Amino acid sequence: MIQADILQPLAVLAGWTMIMWIWMYVTRIPAMGKAGIDSKNLVGGTGKNLEEVLPGEVQWIAHNYNHLHEAPTVFYAVALALAISGQGDGLNAQIAWGYVLLRIAHSLVQALWNRVMVRFLLFALSSLCLMALTLHLVLGQFH
Repeated sequence: MIQADILQPLAVLAGWTMIMWIWMYVTRIPAMGKAGIDSKNLVGGTGKNLEEVLPGEVQWIAHNYNHLHEAPTVFYAVALALAISGQGDGLNAQIAWGYVLLRIAHSLVQALWNRVMVRFLLFALSSLCLMALTLHLVLGQFH
């Protein structure tokens, strides 16, 4: 079994994504009821159909849940590759924790306050962490 410290932040981000999923439905289902949407007889549609119907504060959470399936998917692949190749400890694990903490902060800002420039700063900083991890993976594989 592979033991690498980088698997801890990976597990935390996966867990956080599930927390956002729960938060999304705990807020979205009651909001749909308040908006008069009959979910029992609803056929087809996507989350985009709810944009004009549900309050922005409810949609912010759903948007963030979707965001956690974008760049973080690269993080999962890179973190697993680093762990498998024996590069998942030390500095790489610390950078991974930075990435995860920044993504959690990004989620909280987007879900609760949604200030775009703050979100962008957190996203940009997390992206720099992901770029560093990716660079370390590439260098490790071709060195």
